[in-house]
Amino acid sequence: MPMFKGLKTIQNNHSGRLRPHEHTSYIALGIILGIVGLALTAYTVYADNTPHPLPQEGSIGITGTMPGKVPTVAATINPPVDQQHFSTSPVTVAGTCPTNTLVEIFKTDIFAGSTPCNDAGTYSIDVDLLVGKNVLVAKVYNSLNEPGPDSTPVSVYYDALPSQASPITSLGLVGAQMLLNTDAVFRGIFPEQELSMPIDIIGGTPPYAVNIQWGDSTNKVIPRNDNTGFSAGHTYTKPGTYQISLQATDAAGRVAFMTVAAIVNGQPVVTSITASSDKLQILWPLYVGAIATVISFWVGERREKRVLRNRGLLFTE
Repeated sequence: MPMFKGLKTIQNNHSGRLRPHEHTSYIALGIILGIVGLALTAYTVYADNTPHPLPQEGSIGITGTMPGKVPTVAATINPPVDQQHFSTSPVTVAGTCPTNTLVEIFKTDIFAGSTPCNDAGTYSIDVDLLVGKNVLVAKVYNSLNEPGPDSTPVSVYYDALPSQASPITSLGLVGAQMLLNTDAVFRGIFPEQELSMPIDIIGGTPPYAVNIQWGDSTNKVIPRNDNTGFSAGHTYTKPGTYQISLQATDAAGRVAFMTVAAIVNGQPVVTSITASSDKLQILWPLYVGAIATVISFWVGERREKRVLRNRGLLFTE
């Protein structure tokens, strides 16, 4: 006797047709891929705009110098005027110059000082004169230290009294007029890196005292017992262009003066193989591959439905 009286089974007539596959949500996959793409793009932008750390031992870095435009316009000198006489030194040398250049002043082929050309296309610098005739020439240089044309020479005279100084007959003559000499300009220094400035005292009578004003509100006084060349060091904390002023005095009361430009670059950025670039080289191909896979499945599924529909094997009710 049947256990469930009154229950009947009904035979289901199978049509032999297939129901379409409706389990893949391509809209959801598209949203997920879009979110991943935005995150990957943001990470790429962050990596490109973040300074890379300095390379470790054994790493490979690439550095280069972009070509600059060589100055084609010479600087001018006015003041002083040609054949002008002075009874005191230093004197102000000023004039026009091409913007974004460095102006270096020479007196009778001896370096006298340097200063940047300002945005108005002018410069001004105090120059210590030699006793007697001085032939002043202004030279301009671009950021790569490539020279432009020289200015028209201007001859001036320093009519010092015998008690002030005597003419220099040799740059190594002790007891004659005293001069200071150093490099024309200091480039390539970065913040927190020490700038080493070589200094030569020419002539004069020892002992000497050299006062260096570094242009960042700091100064240093260096005593010297002879005129042997020496170096002075300083570290800048911020990038920029600084005017270094040097003033030396000797035992006879002579004074020598010089102004020099120091260019401190921004923090160095070294391009190297980093973990960020390695990750990007892997993540972007994987992301593109994921998009291609989803698209291929979507196209294949649509093609399969079309084929089954054409053969009458697809059940859509």
